[in-house]
Amino acid sequence: MFKALSKSFSDIFSKEVIGFILKTIFGAVLLMAVLFWLSWDSFSALISYLVSQIPYIGSLGFIQTGISVVIAPLFAYGIILILISILTSIFSPKLLIKLAKKHYGIDGKDNSKISEVLKVNIKASLIFLTLFLITLPLQFVPILGQIVMLFLWAILLKEPTIYDVKSLFNIQKQSNIWPIALISAAFNFIPFLNLFAPIFAQIMFMHYLLQPK
Repeated sequence: MFKALSKSFSDIFSKEVIGFILKTIFGAVLLMAVLFWLSWDSFSALISYLVSQIPYIGSLGFIQTGISVVIAPLFAYGIILILISILTSIFSPKLLIKLAKKHYGIDGKDNSKISEVLKVNIKASLIFLTLFLITLPLQFVPILGQIVMLFLWAILLKEPTIYDVKSLFNIQKQSNIWPIALISAAFNFIPFLNLFAPIFAQIMFMHYLLQPK
């Protein structure tokens, strides 16, 4: 695990990975920024409605209003992370294959399917957003709230990462990816590095699976 972590940190600051981030991720952030700017009022109204459906606290008007003001930006941030994750899954195969060839001399092959990529990512995203709302009260508890968010972000990364990497290298063996997902999810607490979280998860999982035991 330590070797995989060390190689992954080396890779994400390489020109290949930074170029990947610049070409795909900033486009996603810009797109969502424009969309939110054009429809923020409607988006805020939707968040207020979703908050109103939360058991016990949703029916309290003053809590509903106060929480919605705080949660709307966090929810928007979560949607941006989801889009980043989806775009990473779609466009990362060439980069991962190149890194695998560079480090291990392995020729990967992209056996992924766009429909399956979208299915896996959408499923993870729906679970993430649902749990985000269900655990909303816990997120305002110091320390516990950060732990909850860490696991939610890890859930968003976990299954897409497994599919993306295994579909490139035809690896069938079972692997414990939770530590990798949690380490990658921690990037979301750091401005700018949060953009690297999905690709870092993929790179680290690739190293974990391909490195000599």
